[in-house]
Amino acid sequence: MDTIVDGVEHMNINKLVDTYYLSSDFNMLTDKTKADYSNCLAIMLGTKVDNKSVCTTNVNNLSGALARQSYELWLKRGIYMANHICATSRKVYSFAMEMGYAESNPFSTFKCKVTKPRNVTWTKDEITKLLDYCYSDFQYRSIGLIVQMAYEWCQRVGDMRLLKFSSIDFDKAILHLEQSKRGATVHLPISESLLEMLTQQKHDYDFQEYVAPCPKAIRGAYKPYTLSRLSIVARQAMSLCGLTNELRIADLRRTGTTEMVEAGVSMGQIMSVTGHANPQSVKPYMKNTFDSAKNALTMRKKYDISS
Repeated sequence: MDTIVDGVEHMNINKLVDTYYLSSDFNMLTDKTKADYSNCLAIMLGTKVDNKSVCTTNVNNLSGALARQSYELWLKRGIYMANHICATSRKVYSFAMEMGYAESNPFSTFKCKVTKPRNVTWTKDEITKLLDYCYSDFQYRSIGLIVQMAYEWCQRVGDMRLLKFSSIDFDKAILHLEQSKRGATVHLPISESLLEMLTQQKHDYDFQEYVAPCPKAIRGAYKPYTLSRLSIVARQAMSLCGLTNELRIADLRRTGTTEMVEAGVSMGQIMSVTGHANPQSVKPYMKNTFDSAKNALTMRKKYDISS
């Protein structure tokens, strides 16, 4: 862009972000995405490089080098989070360039680090160990339910922490879930053991809407765990029952999906459970394991005309 809009020569990044929040680019986003972007941008605005605040820097004085230094600081939060903050900041600067507020995008001058896909899965013994511990202590029961639901239904932990009793048909033992990430709807059977725990939970929490809330009421209301608080409390329970730090409850969806792949379940059936719209999205779960190879060769024998 050759020129900058008149009157914005002295716009700093804090003002730019405020302007972005008022734009249709931001307001057309879902509430979840708005909250996500706002969190990333708050971190970006709070960044200081060499004791200089990013938020007070003029939009055209933020160099690629300064943006890169900010990114290096964000890496302390983990590669995934750093990349997410950088991507969100890049979107804001793209908006600024379209509006004539900025001449270039400093967050597009360098490459972010590439994260290696996680392929960690839980064993059945590890899952049982955690569930036994959580269900033996009321303060961890909601954690246990989130763990069991995420694993048995192969769903995202984020959806399970926000699950409402209205999504469960107790008479027919069916879950009706609209996933938050892409809006896919899945209808899944509820196992006998899970239904028993859900029924007990409904008995104890029937006066409120969430299936697995934080057991400590806030102003008389039981609210869902935040993702950060859920991670902390789940990590506490895992530590108390002797599980390794390598495991994460977010790995439970991968674990259940991988088990379906290794059991020879068809791609279409897997997608009806996970809510994936594209078979390519399921491929990361298709690990080259001994069990998957064994099952493939066993199934092949059914069509071996020489035997």
